[in-house]
Amino acid sequence: MSGRIGVGMIGYKFMGKAHSNAWRQVGPFFDAPLKPDLKVVCGRDGEKTARMAERWGWERAVTDWRKVIEAPDVTIVDICSPNDTHREIAVAALEAGKIVACEKPLARDGREAEAMAAAARKSGRLNTVWFNYRRVPAVAFARQLIAEGRIGKVFHFRALYLQDWTLDASVPLLWRMDRETAGSGVTGDLLSHIVDLSNFLMDQDMASVSAASRIFINERERPEGGRAKVEIEDACVFLCRYSGGALGHFEATRFANGRKNGNTFEINGELGSLYFNLEDMTRLWYFDSREAKHVQGWREIPVWEECHPYMKNWWVPGCAIGYEHTFTNQAADLLAAIDGDTAMRPDFDDGLRCQRVLDAVLESAGTGKWVDVNLNTGEREA
Repeated sequence: MSGRIGVGMIGYKFMGKAHSNAWRQVGPFFDAPLKPDLKVVCGRDGEKTARMAERWGWERAVTDWRKVIEAPDVTIVDICSPNDTHREIAVAALEAGKIVACEKPLARDGREAEAMAAAARKSGRLNTVWFNYRRVPAVAFARQLIAEGRIGKVFHFRALYLQDWTLDASVPLLWRMDRETAGSGVTGDLLSHIVDLSNFLMDQDMASVSAASRIFINERERPEGGRAKVEIEDACVFLCRYSGGALGHFEATRFANGRKNGNTFEINGELGSLYFNLEDMTRLWYFDSREAKHVQGWREIPVWEECHPYMKNWWVPGCAIGYEHTFTNQAADLLAAIDGDTAMRPDFDDGLRCQRVLDAVLESAGTGKWVDVNLNTGEREA
């Protein structure tokens, strides 16, 4: 396939900006024969959606998501609306024969994710989940080093995702803090990212988990007025046992004062270790225990050479890329998969795999017991 391909996007706020920028930038920076056309954007507020369409170059704006799916000039349906809308929109789009790119988490719970993954497999259409941190060049480079055997058998995976934006009690109960809309708190919002990074980097599945969670502020004002009870977690931590014998530790919170987007992981293996911090995203730290003792130490590797993942498409070494480029990298991979009729990862089965872990974490936090992770995500089609 070559030429142009129509994109329709549902949702227009924070993620809508990130996705719009990705679709606009992918053509100029990536040499792919398939180029996206920004056909239609959808949002509940007609006036704001129209302004967004004009600013970001969408041809038209609508307030009914069904019009995006029904549009004959739309091939890719990009879902970046709140979590409670994902299942209905994605299933309808897949049944209509569309390619679907859905924001994370895939769904509010495993039941919804199962329905979405099943619809994706039945449709045979390409699909993906916007776990964009897989497309950070330093993270993709970490995967390369692990695949090359540079840290050997892995013993530990530990990851933190720390923010502080809801620590202030005056922050209203936005949709990310509403059970009906979000499904869960930091578990779906933040833990989903680092669980997916584990799934991406580790060659072992999470087999069982033991979790604890807390709500620190019990009531908040709703944006439309009136106080409401907070029903989903502000913080969650869990331990996990991997199928291959490794141990994991994961923590997510929005109450880490001073942390804005502190997404970090460290992986310890028999031959070495890796460390990454999203707030310093152009660097990967590497320790090689095979070096002579007198020169051993953590090595800082700037990931901006042409030989590093994705970097040949961007600037010269030393000119760093940022958060927004991760979405462009994923859009480029999706367009390449469509053009080459090849598989795209992460797909809805990967989203379901992540959701299985999140469900087990929430169950464990509620019961105080170790919970086995349901690793059966169905049959992935080639």
